[in-house]
Amino acid sequence: MNKYSFDDMHSYDDAKHPLFYFGVLLLSVVIFVVSIGVMAVVYNRNQKSVSVIPGFKLAMDEGRYDDALEMYRNLQDKVLAVDPSNTDSVQGDINTMKEMEAVVKERFDDLTSVMLSERYALTTSDIVFLSDMHEIVSYFMGDWLNKICEDFLLGKIEKPDAVFIFNQMLSVENLTYLVNPLLNELDSIERSRGNCEIAERYYTDLDYIRAVQSYQSVASSTSGFVYDFSISRVNEIKEIMHQPMIDEGEHMLDRFQYYSAEELFSDLAVIFPDDQRINADLLEATAHTYETRTYSGTVEVICIRQLIADNDVAFGVSHVETNEDLFLTTSEFSSIINQLYENDYILVDVEGLADLSEEAFLLEKSLVVPVGKKPLILVIEALDYNVHNVASGCCNRLVLNDQSQVCGEYTDSMGNIVVNRTSEAIGILDEFVEQHPDFSYNGVKGVISVCGYEACLGYVVDADELDDRNQALASQGFATLNITDEEIELNRTTVKNIVEVLKDTGWTLASSTYGNINANSSDMETIQADTSKWINQIGSLVGDVHVLVYPGGNYISGTDERAEYLKSLGFRIFMGMGANPYYTYGRNYLYYDRNLINASLMRSRDYSDLFDVSLCYDEARNTELDN
Repeated sequence: MNKYSFDDMHSYDDAKHPLFYFGVLLLSVVIFVVSIGVMAVVYNRNQKSVSVIPGFKLAMDEGRYDDALEMYRNLQDKVLAVDPSNTDSVQGDINTMKEMEAVVKERFDDLTSVMLSERYALTTSDIVFLSDMHEIVSYFMGDWLNKICEDFLLGKIEKPDAVFIFNQMLSVENLTYLVNPLLNELDSIERSRGNCEIAERYYTDLDYIRAVQSYQSVASSTSGFVYDFSISRVNEIKEIMHQPMIDEGEHMLDRFQYYSAEELFSDLAVIFPDDQRINADLLEATAHTYETRTYSGTVEVICIRQLIADNDVAFGVSHVETNEDLFLTTSEFSSIINQLYENDYILVDVEGLADLSEEAFLLEKSLVVPVGKKPLILVIEALDYNVHNVASGCCNRLVLNDQSQVCGEYTDSMGNIVVNRTSEAIGILDEFVEQHPDFSYNGVKGVISVCGYEACLGYVVDADELDDRNQALASQGFATLNITDEEIELNRTTVKNIVEVLKDTGWTLASSTYGNINANSSDMETIQADTSKWINQIGSLVGDVHVLVYPGGNYISGTDERAEYLKSLGFRIFMGMGANPYYTYGRNYLYYDRNLINASLMRSRDYSDLFDVSLCYDEARNTELDN
């Protein structure tokens, strides 16, 4: 059989017939004619608009407002006569009306602007314009008068200016129905000004919860314009704040900031009482919070340096050739924080005792902790990852894993590069708080102080560091670096990303000076040069820093001109060194002693108030712990 069907062959033959070609030609002609017709209609509409608008403007300019208004009404009548479902047929007329309204609005805006800015008094011609064109002007007048009342309510204009505006508009008789009701409310608006200005300030400062609370309070005791404005503002703010504040609160929950989350969701639950998601989040927060108390007493501040990540590297060489006594091992640190937790210590914010909101003076602040808990501040000192420490089995830098968690990176005794959270104190503590969130008050972790000598967090972030880094590498038998400006810039970006995660997960960044210098024995010129380097090279990556951890505990007296210089740059919390917990307030600063913990001191210092050394001392060490 032929593979073509009869119908297929029939169609194929028809396509060859002369009538087929004639039909196609006829259809094309029809389409062309219709298109021309449509284009003609559109053109006529546009031409009509073009011809009407100049006439309307001319009538306005010559003061023939009746003629101008008649042009407008003719189009309006035509539009209103059309079925609402078929407005496409009069779209050109609608657009023309909008252009007419825009012409009137421009003149209205010019007039009202000068009235407000220069107390311009309406002339007879102005009154005629407003009166004769009231049919269009009334569209704008109501909104403008409401805006005058709003500006008066929020303190943007004063009462005499508002009264002047309303009195001027009373001269336009057929607009008094818009003017009188609001004029009669000026006194009640004036009485609410103070409270509304406070509420609006909260709104401007993005403090949405207090803004809503303030406006709701105003609405509860007012009526008329003030009530309507307050309720409108409340609804506007609620629309703006709803999803972002839920997201913010849930991020707090993810970061174990349960006390802040409880406060936030408690306020949101009042504003959005029927929101099930908010109520569920509030329940989760309250499940992890405890009764708190104002704490008065000593605050323990413990300090560690980098951790030994690889015992084989640290203890596999001569003790003389390493600095392993200066560092704890990862197992020692893990044991210490576990004992601190069991002994009812809780990590608190280093700024928990200080209100730093004022630049000129520091305010003492009460420290709040859960009942039965003792406050603890953890400091990781000088986390710059210098080359000498790497030779002692420590990590060589911080990195982020594929889950954006901060990890330590080191090279083990076999030459393998190892990356994991538990090779550095940051990741160990992060993981411990995930398992024991009640070891941290509101998600706080600790203080990380950084220098700039050689590197920042293990990365060369400025050409100024490169010579020192290469010299240190060569002294330890490592290959030196040849880094381009582009690579340095990539390092800076990497450090910024790590710092962002650290801050977000409860860590506070601090300075240990740029060159890890003895600040007490340094003159003003040295302090200034060192601090300038730190701010320009390191501060530009870590952001504003208020804490300075003096290397070696060699602090500068708070009244010394060098300390005054440091305070002028934003450093307000200073840390020296001392075995016993101690803090004191000075002139615009707070001072802490920090208790250093390392292997050498564990063999000679009494830490029994904090933890049992015998339970954590690493047996892999070259030196045994004395019983």
